[in-house]
Amino acid sequence: MRLTPGPARDVDLDAVDLFDLDLYSSGDPHPVWDVMRERAPLHHQVLADGREFWSVTRHEDVCRVLGDHREFTSERGTVPTHLGQDDVAAGVLLTSTDPPRHTEVRRPLGSRLTARAVRSWEDSIRRSVVRFLQPALDGDVFDLAEQALLLPAIVTGPLLGIPEKDWAELVQLTAMVTAPSDPHFQQGSEAATLAISHHELVTYVKDWVKERRATGQEDESLLSHLMSVRPGGAPLSDEEIALDGYSILLGANVTTPHTVSGTVQALIERPEQFEKAQADPSLIPNLVEEGLRWTSGACNFMRYAVDDIHIGGGTIPARGAVVAWIGSANRDAAQFPDPHQFDITRGNAKRHVAFGFGPHFCIGAPLARLTLRIFFEELLERFGSIELAGEPQHLRSYFIAGMTHLPITAQKRQTP
Repeated sequence: MRLTPGPARDVDLDAVDLFDLDLYSSGDPHPVWDVMRERAPLHHQVLADGREFWSVTRHEDVCRVLGDHREFTSERGTVPTHLGQDDVAAGVLLTSTDPPRHTEVRRPLGSRLTARAVRSWEDSIRRSVVRFLQPALDGDVFDLAEQALLLPAIVTGPLLGIPEKDWAELVQLTAMVTAPSDPHFQQGSEAATLAISHHELVTYVKDWVKERRATGQEDESLLSHLMSVRPGGAPLSDEEIALDGYSILLGANVTTPHTVSGTVQALIERPEQFEKAQADPSLIPNLVEEGLRWTSGACNFMRYAVDDIHIGGGTIPARGAVVAWIGSANRDAAQFPDPHQFDITRGNAKRHVAFGFGPHFCIGAPLARLTLRIFFEELLERFGSIELAGEPQHLRSYFIAGMTHLPITAQKRQTP
């Protein structure tokens, strides 16, 4: 998906297909979202197979849909790939569960992922980032987008309790879940790709749990911690641990790599922003927030209306599916003046909803923010310049906004 939109154009809202994969892999959805926010903040679409959904595109409406589980439930599925067939793990899977159960499972995990808690990981993350960046300084073409897919595993693998030998396989499987129609990850049909990846990921966590139970091995990893969580006073079953572990693995691998690639591309296209950040490292935390807003790695989330709900000047009928477009909300001019300008000095960049909003706000956001801050600190410290070495290739997905390839060349920064 192009992050810098092309010129405004006439959009026929009756003909818009928000599930058209070409719109994201080679097209430009931002002019479409601009028109929808202005003229159709609640948009209804019926697919050729009869499935239907409503869309909200304004920041205010997206926050309402994601923020109020009493109006919009997560317990039938939260991603558009489930449209038309309720998620079989709804009510158990962490991402497809409403409070109070969601809160009871999330709270003890969240205590391990607060900004204060993850601060102890800073030195380890910095060492990992330095190793990650080193090949890019050797002078050869470095495919940042391809390599960045592994970055979250390098950082979070030890935290989750996942051995390094399994990182590449798990990254491939999570990519299959989030972009099942992309030729880089697809295995057979979209449905087959989803079925294979879901089965393999859940089986992996189940086997991990069985091994821990058999050996009595205990550690401080998040997956081990799941084994001690007791929502409603009862321990999670192995099936529930496997599904929640699956959810955590997906979350760990979605936002960070695509924020890295998209933000670096924005800096390449705007060398004055690169120079500004390099001259004033205090701007790096805001660079991270603007990068999160700009890239919106998780492009949307889905909910279902509990009752007839009036929103965006229209009504979503009870049990109707509604897609909240994160990528549009983060370019809403009512919230972000000059939204299609990438500006690392933007004063309100942190109001973005790249990590979601409400009860399902990304549990790993503090760790992602820390990783991104360290990444750009090291990049700006070590790289004097970065240039594109080929055409970026965008992910074929309407759920995840990212790239599969971003070839770059870099020059070392000359220190006085």
